[in-house]
Amino acid sequence: MHRIRTRLTAIAAIVCVCSLAAAAHADPASKWRVSFSSRADNDGALTLHIAPEGGAAVDVETKITAKSSADKVAKTVRDSLRVSLGEGYHVETDDGEDVVIKREGKTPKFDVTLANSTLTGLVVKIRKE
Repeated sequence: MHRIRTRLTAIAAIVCVCSLAAAAHADPASKWRVSFSSRADNDGALTLHIAPEGGAAVDVETKITAKSSADKVAKTVRDSLRVSLGEGYHVETDDGEDVVIKREGKTPKFDVTLANSTLTGLVVKIRKE
């Protein structure tokens, strides 16, 4: 029993260290591109995590209907981000399948990550520019 408890404690410590390391390696940028390809096989949602330096993070959930093309998903996500982020960010579509998020004015640099997705078939790629 003592061995199991020791191993579980070690595993928990490793998980904590890895989580802290990931947070420490955050690399905020002024501009991010979210690219979509393929199409959604099912009704679902995707959640983008927007974390400005020194500010409160925001999770933006966007509901997507089945059979939505990459272009339609990009427009839906763009509209959702515009409403949720408000002033301080410029959000637009580019090349039909991409959403570009830029900071405006004194808005701090920020990170964008995919926090969750219940969609299958849809491919989401996030990169800074």
